[in-house]
Amino acid sequence: MAGNWKMNKTRDEALQFIYAVADNLPSIDKLDSIVCAPAIVLRDLVKRQGANLRIGAQNMNENDSGAYTGEISPLMLTSTNVTYVIIGHSERRQYYNETDVKVNEKTIKALSVGLTPIVCVGETLEERETNKTFDVLESQVKKALANIDSNDVTKVIIAYEPIWAIGTGKTATSDQADEACGFIRGLVQKLYSLNEASKIRVLYGGSVNVKNVKELMAKPNIDGGLVGGASLKAEDFITLCNDAVAVKY
Repeated sequence: MAGNWKMNKTRDEALQFIYAVADNLPSIDKLDSIVCAPAIVLRDLVKRQGANLRIGAQNMNENDSGAYTGEISPLMLTSTNVTYVIIGHSERRQYYNETDVKVNEKTIKALSVGLTPIVCVGETLEERETNKTFDVLESQVKKALANIDSNDVTKVIIAYEPIWAIGTGKTATSDQADEACGFIRGLVQKLYSLNEASKIRVLYGGSVNVKNVKELMAKPNIDGGLVGGASLKAEDFITLCNDAVAVKY
């Protein structure tokens, strides 16, 4: 269960959150609970993450260092003991022109430095309404996983986020979400094998909240959630994590 705070929370607000959730999350043996926060508070959160929470970044550059003003390098992230990074979120693709090629470069770099990439894929409303959902997903997944071998691909987390359901209050039905996640898993099997497809984790993101999390997590092809607004409140994040465990176990 990965929370994506996006551009929210001051340092004080981030600390209030981390203290509130620290002792109230399920065992890491049962659930990977992750908070992906703005870069400015990552170190503060890592120092206070406790035994059952891990911290992730929302983006990174594909280069170790260089003249890239305003960017965050993968080595900067690993030096703070961050363990996850979101790559290719639709907002990065839409607002900052992040291409499929760039997503692939960042994914490969993340793996090379020991970060777990959460790679986002998903279609627009127009693409869904014109029956292009699976074409879009196939293209994005294939390009994201290009030149990644079978040993590394199972370290990648793929998050299906229909763009039309992000921050809109609209949610794909549990059947729609499961169908898309199942398609992604099947595609991984075609690209690699059943072994990799069974091990890779596929998340659903798109207005996941405390009201729909149990229904979504009950679906066989959905391994977890990438959660936006509902991850900003400590009590909601705790509920999301506990409900996910209750359903899966």
